[in-house]
Amino acid sequence: CSPAENALIALLCLPDVNECGILPQACQGDMQCINQIGGYRCIPAGLYDRPFRPNSPALPELSYPDADPDRTADVFLPGRPRSVEPSYPRVSSPLLCTLGYAPAADGTCNDVDECETNSHHCNPTQVCINTAGGYTCSCTEGYWLIGGQCQDIDECRYGYCQQLCANTPGSYSCSCNPGFNLNPDQRTCQDVEECEEEPCSHGCINTYGSFMCNCDEGFELAADGTSCIDWDECSFSEFLCQYRCVNTPGSFSCICPPGYYLYEDGRSCEDINECDTGNNTCTTQQVCFNFQGGYICLNPLQCQPPYVAVSDNQCMCSAENPDCRSRPFTILYRHMDLSSGRTVPADIFQMQATTRYPGSFYIFQIQSGNDGREFHMRQTSNVSATLVLARPIKGPREVVLDLEMVTVNNVINFRGSSIIRLTIYVSEHPF
Repeated sequence: CSPAENALIALLCLPDVNECGILPQACQGDMQCINQIGGYRCIPAGLYDRPFRPNSPALPELSYPDADPDRTADVFLPGRPRSVEPSYPRVSSPLLCTLGYAPAADGTCNDVDECETNSHHCNPTQVCINTAGGYTCSCTEGYWLIGGQCQDIDECRYGYCQQLCANTPGSYSCSCNPGFNLNPDQRTCQDVEECEEEPCSHGCINTYGSFMCNCDEGFELAADGTSCIDWDECSFSEFLCQYRCVNTPGSFSCICPPGYYLYEDGRSCEDINECDTGNNTCTTQQVCFNFQGGYICLNPLQCQPPYVAVSDNQCMCSAENPDCRSRPFTILYRHMDLSSGRTVPADIFQMQATTRYPGSFYIFQIQSGNDGREFHMRQTSNVSATLVLARPIKGPREVVLDLEMVTVNNVINFRGSSIIRLTIYVSEHPF
């Protein structure tokens, strides 16, 4: 045999030494000693409980030189060695993984998800987050870790909202004051353009967070702040119009009584002279006399006997007629108008002698018609006097006064008189 073959034969023939039975405490701790050919191995206890899977490689086949058929075998040659299975299971080296990993079927180490297997030690208020080879305990959004506990963060303390903030567990919500809308960012507020919805009955002015209504001229804002009510200008003053004030929506207008027209200032009343405009009912034989607020048609003068007409407004009684000796020599008819309630005292009529005689003097007096003592005569010179309104007169009223001028002449022993029959038309209104 060759040296190699001799060595192999010697190896196969030597008995194995069982170190596990000879060496005291060959393996320490929980390790179990397993004897092997030519040595021993320490494996974890209980490993034999796993199913056996032979994975030992087959021994290499030995090659021998072919025998010469013509040569006589004079030397003993051993037969080919056979593979002999051991009487104990073959154990491969176990896969050891670091903490946080576990062996996988493919022979690798996989991370252990402690959060999935609930093998973590996080506080119930915390959240487990798996990491490579371990895990971490954290708090959800809106909480922070204080003393090992997750406590809610009061976001409202940090001005997250522009206007109103309400803290909620783990979060917060923003809202806006009336007059604002919450923007899509859920934090800031946008002013509402209330005027686009036309909340006001007249005008609208948008303000920051609100709006303000205004009213047209002649209106005032109602208590509801949006509608407008008419301002009754007539109720604030009785002097807006000379006669009567009529309230209109947003304004007022002045009107005048019949016989007047509204002056260009829109407030005063002016008399309509019906006699000049021809808007009267007088005949051609009558005379139209205009007074404040109206007119009257005067009939032709008719003198009562013993008087005779000497003009269209004067009657005379002849001195040759015995019936005229105790009567005024002449009666002159005059007409005038007077506003109702005219302020007093007021000089309203002038009277004077037209014929003067040497040695004569004149006396002026009211002969009749002054029953209420509203008038008196004031002599202004030897030949003239003035009729004075002493008390206010309310119209409409017609007053007829006989104003007498007495002529006295002691030289010729003469005493005579003349009458002015003054008709005063007092208007209904003080204008």
